Amino acid sequence: MTSEATTQQAGSTRAGHDRLPGTETVGPGQVGPTGRPLPDFGVPAPLDAHGPARVIAMCNQKGGVGKTTTTINLGAALAEYGRRVLLVDFDPQGALSVGLGIRTHELDVTIYNLLVERGHDIRDIIQPTRVEDLDLIPANIDLSAAEVQLVGEVAREQVLARVLRPVLDDYDVVLIDCQPSLGLLTVNALTAAHGVVIPLECEFFAMRGVALLVETIDKITDRLNPRLQMDGILPTMYDGRTLHSREVVRSVVDHFQDNVFHTVISRTVKFPDATLAAEPITSYASTHSGAEAYRQLARELIARGGAP
Repeated sequence: MTSEATTQQAGSTRAGHDRLPGTETVGPGQVGPTGRPLPDFGVPAPLDAHGPARVIAMCNQKGGVGKTTTTINLGAALAEYGRRVLLVDFDPQGALSVGLGIRTHELDVTIYNLLVERGHDIRDIIQPTRVEDLDLIPANIDLSAAEVQLVGEVAREQVLARVLRPVLDDYDVVLIDCQPSLGLLTVNALTAAHGVVIPLECEFFAMRGVALLVETIDKITDRLNPRLQMDGILPTMYDGRTLHSREVVRSVVDHFQDNVFHTVISRTVKFPDATLAAEPITSYASTHSGAEAYRQLARELIARGGAP
C-alpha cells in the first residue's frame, strides 16, 4: 500500500470515527454514520396532556444486540423530553428490571402474575424508577412458565394487550423489552404494540435473522394486529473505526432503506458501567456521546411519529 493510500485510509477511518453518534455537527451536506444526510432532529415541543400511550416492542430474536440497553436509555431520554414512559420487562431473565435496580428474586408479583392470574391491579405492580416520569413493570424467572400456561388460553396472543389496556391513558409511550425469541411472549408483545424497533448489532451474523423477524412482523400485521408498523432498525454496538461496522451499516441501509434510523449507537464501556450502577446512561454519564446518541434517537423517534 502506498503512503498516499495509507493516509487516505487513515483519514477515512478518522472521518468515520468523528461521525459517531452524539458528536455530529448537523449542517448542509453533513453525512451521518448510515451514509445518508443527517437531518436536524430538533428538541420536541412539550405535550399539552398525557396519553393515550403509543406501545413499542423492542424486538430481535438474537440475544446480546442491545434491546435492554435501548429500552432503558430510550425510555429515559423520552422522559427527559417530558414524556411519561412505562417500561415493560417481558424477558424471563429480568435484565431490564435488574438494570433499573430492582431485586427481581424478591418480587412476589410481576408481569407473570398479570398474564396468568385474574384479580391483580396493574397499578399495584408498576414500580417507579429513579428517573422522573419513567415507570417499570418488572419480571423475573417466573415469566418463563407463562409461555406454556398461555397456550391453552382463548385469544392467547392478546393477553398482554388486555393487561396493559387499563393504564394506556396514563402514559405517552410504553416500551416492551422482548425476550430473544419469536415465541408466544414475543407474539403477545407485537400484538399489543403500535410499532416495533429492531436493535441490530453491527455484525454480519446479526443481520441473518432480521429477514425472518421482518417476515414474522408481516404475518402478525396481516393476521393479528393490522395497526403494527415498523418504527425502525437501530444499528447498535457500532465502531466507526472498523471497516466491518461501516460495511454492515451500509448493507442494512441498502436492504431496508428508510426503515433504518439515522441514529447509530456506538460501542462503549459506559453502557455496562451504567448497567452496573443500575441507572440509564443519560443520568450516569449525562454528557457522554452514548447519552447524546439516545437523546438523538428519542428526537428522531418523535420526528418520525413513533412517539408523541
